[in-house]
Amino acid sequence: MPVGGPPQRVLTVSELTLMVRDRLEHQFSDVWVEGEVSNLRTPASGHVYLTLKDSWSQIRAVLFRAAAQRVKFEVREGLQMLVRGRLTVYEPRGEYQIVLDYLEPKGVGALQLRFEQLKEKLEREGLFAPARKRPLPLLPRRVGIVTSLTGAAVRDMITIIRRRCPIVEILVRPVSVQGDAAASEIAEGITDLAARGDLDVMIVGRGGGSWEDLWCFNEEVVVRAIAASKVPVVSAVGHEIDYTLADFAADLRAPTPSAAAEIVVPVMDDLRRTLVESMLRQRRAVGGRLELLRTRVESLRRHLPLVRVRVLRYAQRVDDLRGDLASALRSRMGEFRHRLTAHRHVLGTLNPLAKIRGAAVLAQQIAKRLEQAMLNMVAHKREASRACAGLLDSLSPLAILARGYSIVHHEPSGAIVRDAAEVSVHDEIRARLAKGELRARVTDVKRET
Repeated sequence: MPVGGPPQRVLTVSELTLMVRDRLEHQFSDVWVEGEVSNLRTPASGHVYLTLKDSWSQIRAVLFRAAAQRVKFEVREGLQMLVRGRLTVYEPRGEYQIVLDYLEPKGVGALQLRFEQLKEKLEREGLFAPARKRPLPLLPRRVGIVTSLTGAAVRDMITIIRRRCPIVEILVRPVSVQGDAAASEIAEGITDLAARGDLDVMIVGRGGGSWEDLWCFNEEVVVRAIAASKVPVVSAVGHEIDYTLADFAADLRAPTPSAAAEIVVPVMDDLRRTLVESMLRQRRAVGGRLELLRTRVESLRRHLPLVRVRVLRYAQRVDDLRGDLASALRSRMGEFRHRLTAHRHVLGTLNPLAKIRGAAVLAQQIAKRLEQAMLNMVAHKREASRACAGLLDSLSPLAILARGYSIVHHEPSGAIVRDAAEVSVHDEIRARLAKGELRARVTDVKRET
């Protein structure tokens, strides 16, 4: 407390924060701020938390779910934004922040940014790929139209279709083409018509209007409904200079609704004229072909006598060739028969059976001599083996031991003792006998001098 001054009121942190918040909200209740988006967070609650910054400073901002749902584009990191809101203090952390009510991208409209973002997303999914585009039927039996009943566009399309091709049936699915509910109605209308199974082609569109009026044809739900349609779709939105995402997803884009009506159906008179011309061309082609065939038949008929004479001549030639062939075959068979007899005689002189019999007798004699030689060799080897066994037995250490000798080992090394000088008194020794072993301790050693 200051000494000698009036007593001061001591504030709590909460009280001070509340006072600061009241001052800020009162003085900065409606501010516009420009900055770059950073630290963007979009939790499951639906609120959007971000930071606005420039070269020197930054400020936290929050866009609550109700306001976020009204934003027509996707807020992304790095966007340069122009925002409107009120300044307040977030009491738990004592930080001041802007509660946003409105925001738009700087330098480009919100709808244009939303258009570019959604176009990029759907293009990555392949919804605009040229390979998905289907050709329109040449002469549809039933045409569906998804549009508003109150506009001039639907009347123009019906008038043009009936004038060009009166036999085509027209089915109109009325929907709203402007406002918040228009996109869902248009998507539902496209889905309903595509599910019927009796349509050949479908027109989706409306007359001209502002960018905001045409926006429902840029909504994702409409684009996906067009892409999912099993019926070819012609997009006819606005005027020739107006482009929507529905145009990219459709199988064909028409510059206007009236142009779409002209595209989907042919002119009946033109079609009839084309059919008549095709029939006449076909009749002329068939007549020309028949005349050519008639000429060829007449030519063949005139040449028929000459052909008959030529055939008879060839028949005579065939008979001559048949006789020559029979004579040549008989001569050839006689030659083969003579050669066969000669070969049979040669084979008789070279009959291998006699040679085989002589070789069999010789083989038996050789086998007997071989068997006797083997018996003699085995007997000789057996006698040699007995002699070697006796010699080995006489040289065996066991035979020496059997004559009364022994082998003395020094313990515990197991070394053979060959000289009395290798042991000392009290050393342990082991004597190997012909049968068994003896263990002993040396009590006396007599060395040879």
